[in-house]
Amino acid sequence: MIVRTVREVEDTDADIRTENWRSKRIVLAKEKVGFSVHETTLYAGTVNDFWYANHIEAVFVFEGEGEILDHGTGETHRLGPGSLYLLDNHDKHQVRPETDMRTVCVFNPPVTGKEVHDENGVYPLVTEDD
Repeated sequence: MIVRTVREVEDTDADIRTENWRSKRIVLAKEKVGFSVHETTLYAGTVNDFWYANHIEAVFVFEGEGEILDHGTGETHRLGPGSLYLLDNHDKHQVRPETDMRTVCVFNPPVTGKEVHDENGVYPLVTEDD
């Protein structure tokens, strides 16, 4: 059994910060459970383009307000506490938080913590053996 708090990963190599967001990776590929879990805060007023070409991601919003644009369809959806979006078709999308938006993200395959978004917002597929 693994029991871990968000505070335990703060200010470690599992705590990734950018100008637009902060992601605290609570469960990673090294745990060998088939998924990773992150608490991610997207900062108010930012525009975030992502495309997880190699991963499926589910995102549950538990604090804050904003919207998500599906680049494939042009549809925009409101996000707020209790919202969940599932990128089940590797959807290119844009998240625009109006307030700081705190989320819990689950990735399959799991993220190792070594990934960096490329110019298209894509995480490469990295394994623990890489």
